[in-house]
Amino acid sequence: MHIVSLAGGIGGARFLRGLRATEPDALITVIGNTGDDITLFGLRVCPDLDTVMYTLGNGIDEEQGWGRAKESHVVKEELAAYGVEPQWFGLGDRDFATHIVRSQMLEAGYPLSQITQALCARWQPGVRLLPMSDDRCETHVVIEDEHGRRAVHFQEWWVRLRASVPAQSFALVGVDTAKPAPGVLEAIEQADVVILPPSNPVVSIGTILQIPGIRDALLPKTVVGVSPIIGGAPVRGMADACLTAIGVETTAQAVLELYGSDLIDGWLVAEEDEGVALGGVQVVARPILMHDTGAAADIARTALDLAQELAR
Repeated sequence: MHIVSLAGGIGGARFLRGLRATEPDALITVIGNTGDDITLFGLRVCPDLDTVMYTLGNGIDEEQGWGRAKESHVVKEELAAYGVEPQWFGLGDRDFATHIVRSQMLEAGYPLSQITQALCARWQPGVRLLPMSDDRCETHVVIEDEHGRRAVHFQEWWVRLRASVPAQSFALVGVDTAKPAPGVLEAIEQADVVILPPSNPVVSIGTILQIPGIRDALLPKTVVGVSPIIGGAPVRGMADACLTAIGVETTAQAVLELYGSDLIDGWLVAEEDEGVALGGVQVVARPILMHDTGAAADIARTALDLAQELAR
């Protein structure tokens, strides 16, 4: 079986761990969000790709859900001692190595898709991890604060400001000329089913869907999504702030409508959201809180079973 999954950061990575556990013999292709990517200290950082790679490669800091396990921060402290900015974004010493390798390979002319493959050769995540695009696309956020109306990189809004300043809009800079990374459209075409994990529907899954050609390629496929919203609140993170910025309610119903019935064939929601409905979409209510790998595997199994049923 060939499964394609679109994924953002922590929620996507933990769901994928459950998917891999429940279907170990499947060929799983993961199309990762790169809109969060940023250049810091002269190094190219790809937070969502790395979170998937570290999580599935058993190198993630399980407590925080990102970064390396058993991390130290000597380099960060030394950079701060020199007064180097930004000091609001912390990279660990082990994590620095990944970004150094990626940046060296980019400088040598390798595309991000080949670099990601090379990094995964060490971590052996058990999936084929592809960036959504080799082209540089970065999510920026329009805000208004004491400095006036301005655009900041998504990471500054998310990490430094903690989404405390309301976002007025999001812009994926570079998307107009971006192309799907090599292998992305082919993987979708060959997929038996497509699963959307409970990643942020605006700045993770939504960002991937903005890359020209990806959403259109998905429309003929059987697509099942797992709601990132339970009982009117995000499972993790600040998806509510992102949804509010685009005028969408923080509900499983509203996120389903955001994706649309042309894209979604099946929608997995929490038991408390059992009343969700949209014409042309089969909605299934089950426990969807991923409190451990076993629970994630159960959720993935339910989503996959629904996708296979709908694909017949």
